[in-house]
Amino acid sequence: MKNEEIENKLKTMKADLQRRLSAIEADLGTVLDPDSEDRITQIENDQVLAEMGREAGEQIASIDAALERLKRGSFGRCVRCLAPIDLSRLDAVPYTPYCVTCARLLDERLSS
Repeated sequence: MKNEEIENKLKTMKADLQRRLSAIEADLGTVLDPDSEDRITQIENDQVLAEMGREAGEQIASIDAALERLKRGSFGRCVRCLAPIDLSRLDAVPYTPYCVTCARLLDERLSS
């Protein structure tokens, strides 16, 4: 995939996430009805939305970092070991900064 195609894909993903994040923030800004029998459900839904918003924010930050790597010419190389990242991995998660080996090592450290 060419750099221009990668950049367009990342920017499209970012725009989609930003729209989703805006919708989440608008929904979270809705005042809950204090007299509603469904208040607990509303609170639980807000908690789920807040988590989705946090995840979207993290993905946006990862996409921004990938766009920066693309500008610097280091996109497609693992930020930890500098090995090339497999194209199938980049196709699945184009903003990933790690090769499969380094991602596994980091997951194992976080799991311990």
